[in-house]
Amino acid sequence: MRGARLLRVLLGGIAGWLLWLGLALGAQAAPQQLTQARVQVEIDGRLQSADATLPYVWDQWHKGRQGHAVFELSMPLAEVPAEPVLLYFTRLGNAYEVRLNGNLLDSQGRLARFDGADHGMVPRLMTIPAGVLQRDNRLEIRIRADRARRAGVASPWVGTRAEILPLYESDYRQRVTGTQVAVIMGLLVGTVALALWWTQVDPTQPAGRRREPLYLFAAVAEYMWSLRVGNVLFAQPPLPRFWWDIVFTEAIGVWIAAMLMFSALAVDWHGRFSRAALERALKLLLVLGIFCAVGAQWGQLWLLTLWYAGLGVVSLCFVAEYSWAALRRGTRLHRLIAAALVFNVCVGVRDWAVFRLQMAHGGNSLMRYSSLLFGLLLIYIVLRRFREAGAKVRELLATMEQQVAAKEQALQASYAQVEQLAREQERVNERTRILRDLHDGVGAHISAAIRQLESGKARHDDVLLTLRDSLDQIKLSIDAMHLPAGDVTGLLANLRYRLEPKLSAAGIALHWDVDWIAPLARLDAAGMRHLQYMVFESLSNVLQHARASELRIAAKAGGTRVCIRIEDNGQGFDTARPRRNGLLSLQDRARAIGATLGIESIAGRTVVEITLG
Repeated sequence: MRGARLLRVLLGGIAGWLLWLGLALGAQAAPQQLTQARVQVEIDGRLQSADATLPYVWDQWHKGRQGHAVFELSMPLAEVPAEPVLLYFTRLGNAYEVRLNGNLLDSQGRLARFDGADHGMVPRLMTIPAGVLQRDNRLEIRIRADRARRAGVASPWVGTRAEILPLYESDYRQRVTGTQVAVIMGLLVGTVALALWWTQVDPTQPAGRRREPLYLFAAVAEYMWSLRVGNVLFAQPPLPRFWWDIVFTEAIGVWIAAMLMFSALAVDWHGRFSRAALERALKLLLVLGIFCAVGAQWGQLWLLTLWYAGLGVVSLCFVAEYSWAALRRGTRLHRLIAAALVFNVCVGVRDWAVFRLQMAHGGNSLMRYSSLLFGLLLIYIVLRRFREAGAKVRELLATMEQQVAAKEQALQASYAQVEQLAREQERVNERTRILRDLHDGVGAHISAAIRQLESGKARHDDVLLTLRDSLDQIKLSIDAMHLPAGDVTGLLANLRYRLEPKLSAAGIALHWDVDWIAPLARLDAAGMRHLQYMVFESLSNVLQHARASELRIAAKAGGTRVCIRIEDNGQGFDTARPRRNGLLSLQDRARAIGATLGIESIAGRTVVEITLG
């Protein structure tokens, strides 16, 4: 709604501006206009003279020809003014030279060079000094007239500054200032359309269809129209005149083609005059337009007339069907575009009637402003598309928010279920650990005590020692539950507290060389239990099998590595023999916590080294 309201306001503003421009000319009072002249025309070296009534339209009298003309006008004055007066032409030449009583007033361009700079496209204002004027004045105007370029002489106005300047300024605003505004607007809109075409890429479409062609046609139409109407702003074209006229002629065809394709794409047109048929017809006309423009440069103006007729037929057929469909079942955008097309056709017919049928010389074309409607329509389309895209984004965000909320609820339910399963798994793992510890530690000791009793050969003290070892194993397992995770120093200290009395009773001297070690973050409760069992198993082997007199326990930290070393001076054992359950359990637990286990043994020295890295 806002885009449509903005478009209506802009259309109303342009209509009011055009009305003001039209009224501005008619509102000014004409002071004195010179209409009668004696003209001498030179074409191909032949001279002819005649009386003429201004304005003198060269293309009306000498169609397809080029030449020179001299106009002599009588300008009698009732009295000689003391102040300078102004002389004003709405159109003059292609090149010209103006003299009054033999005195040069103004000249533009080279009279002898055909198809040179064109100075006849803007109004001309000249000052006549007071000392030059007499009662009977002779005004002499020489012009160069190029073929098919609206050469000639408009009826000059003579009067005071207060009388002439408003006429000149009004005409200048329409023909020059208005053209500048139209060109700037066209270039801005074309650049925006080209930027949209370049940046708005749909990656889901196949290659070659990822950019919106609507914006490209809009950009081409605005650029071509700016080129076409901007011809007024510079007398000397940027290319040689021959090629510039071809480009200038082809620009109107490209503009019409791009404008019609823009109109078709904007509403996804599928009429009898289909988009494909329109595209083929326009391509053919554009190719023919080049040859017709070249032919016109060689004097065959009928080719250009035929080409314009072809453009007109194709355009009118499309506009008629397009507008009829818009009235019957068209959307708002369809009707707005149809209105813009009909408006352009009406303005084009008006300009054609004024400049071709009436042969008006010096009038102002309204067609230069009509293309602004398509720029406004493009802005309206962009605003509407962005609004629709914004609504879709908001709808998508709302849908995504609902889906995310549903997923969050599902995740919370899944998390609760996983957490419950984790707790159950933790309990199962804890039971498994306890059973394993009982089996590997307490169970083994109790089994040994049973075998001792069954043999009948074991001493009472041996059986009692075995049972006490079982009890120590149970106590250490309970202590491990309360140790902080990663506290290697506390674990070793707890083992020393539990086993040092037994070591003393067995006659083994303990050498303690344990540094304070920072907690290891990677050792969790399970890892601490594995490490405790490895150290305990090593110490139990010393007590039960080594027959040692000295035991050394060392623990050092170096960087991120921690090394625990258990060394005794016992009888040793053969490390090459198949290992028993105790040593195999040590290897399994070392792998479980990512530790390196090293065992060296000879008679008189056995070392068990556990490296945590």
